Amino acid sequence: MAKLRFVLAGLTATTLLLMGCTADADEDIPVAERWDFHSRPDLSPPKVDIDSTEFPADDGDLATVLAPKGQTAADDKSWVGGLILDAAGDPLWIREDGDSLWDLRVQEYRDEPVLTWWEGLAETPHTAGEVVILDTSYQEIARVGMGGELPKGTSDLHETTITDDDTMLLLSYVKTQTDLSSVGGEKDGWAWEGVVQEVDIATGEPLFEWRSLDAVPVDQSEAELKDGEGTEDEPYDYIHLNSISEDDDGKSFLVSARNTHAVYQLDRDSGELNWTLGGKASDFEMGEGATFAWQHDAHRRSDGTVTMFDNHAAPRLGDSRGLRLDVDEKKKRAEVVTEYPAPDDRSSGSQGNMQELDNGNVVVGWGSEPYVSEFTKDGKLLTDLTFVGGSNYRAYRSEWHAQPVAPPTATKSEPQAGLTRIHMSWNGATEVESWRVLSGDDEDHLSENDVVQRTGFETAADITPHGSKIVVEALDEDGQTLASTRVAPRSQ
Repeated sequence: MAKLRFVLAGLTATTLLLMGCTADADEDIPVAERWDFHSRPDLSPPKVDIDSTEFPADDGDLATVLAPKGQTAADDKSWVGGLILDAAGDPLWIREDGDSLWDLRVQEYRDEPVLTWWEGLAETPHTAGEVVILDTSYQEIARVGMGGELPKGTSDLHETTITDDDTMLLLSYVKTQTDLSSVGGEKDGWAWEGVVQEVDIATGEPLFEWRSLDAVPVDQSEAELKDGEGTEDEPYDYIHLNSISEDDDGKSFLVSARNTHAVYQLDRDSGELNWTLGGKASDFEMGEGATFAWQHDAHRRSDGTVTMFDNHAAPRLGDSRGLRLDVDEKKKRAEVVTEYPAPDDRSSGSQGNMQELDNGNVVVGWGSEPYVSEFTKDGKLLTDLTFVGGSNYRAYRSEWHAQPVAPPTATKSEPQAGLTRIHMSWNGATEVESWRVLSGDDEDHLSENDVVQRTGFETAADITPHGSKIVVEALDEDGQTLASTRVAPRSQ
């Protein structure tokens, strides 16, 4: 049976409230249970609930990638890190180290699968960080950031895409002095200018750069200039770029800007703005229901449509939804093809995305609402997942097979009624099907006690040891040993 895997990455609730792309700061944050593992007491990720009408049979061995953040326990502590879950909601990989970790996802670099995320200071729009790239043994192989005149560590958290050319698409916000009189500000005011770059991962050199104020004036913003904004200390966040993707012609990019309610097509060679979809300066007539607002994650799809996550909040102007548009560049008209609505009244005031799978299904991450849904291409809801306890930036599903360099971990309890309980886990290993427990007087003279099927992140076995030394082996589906470790007493 194919395994469905869910991957999550987290930040603190405090950080969320500092973000320029948050929902209302005073809304209640739900509380969720945490896992408690004997073999890894240092790890306590949040649990998830999965409401599934069906899991598509042809999805293959997929991972679902999320970025939740917020309060997840009654102790008022926020969970911070990354998490990969299987179809039952059990963890496969947990990263819990306090880093600001955003946009955890599976990508390809040099034709090999990699795990990537952004980490750094997340106080949008003033974010400062880099994108981390790991191989399938969870070893860091690269860090990527802005290039040229911009310091490497000033990349923004909103985009981390690796292209087929082994480049990375990145964003940054730069304080820029500009005339704000058209929006009620000072003539010598300050704004956060959006910067788009395509960076060569190997060299760090920018191959493309576009700056928003050259093409998009501040009076196209839908964001109100608030009291105190527009100064050097607190620039006006007029555009708030939040995604870059390659268009299907290979010659241009699609860039989403939350605060202008617009998607821009940029010429990849000249850097010129070809057209604007949506917002105050739209080059397209918007058909019935096609208008979007505060949107994220714009992509051209294989059928020629443009998809996005349409927040339509905050402030709330309508229902949040996944949205597929027919964008006719000749007739300059955009029409709704398919909507992917929430199964309940779920308004996402920030974040969110929409991914198209190879089989045509789509995954919708609901941003500030802690849900992930999968739909058929024509809009039938298949699966709804909640990781109650915060919000999520983006959600993805893709294949992920990994074997960590670090060995498994196993602990034993004090014997009761002649039996010793063994708890074993291997954080990040995706190919473990079963565990073998062996014991003896020394490690050169071990005999098998039991072989048990993996039952989640942590598996238990009750044995009567043949000696004082106990070893466990992680086995693959063919019964071959992947790794082994000595069993230690459980720390109290």
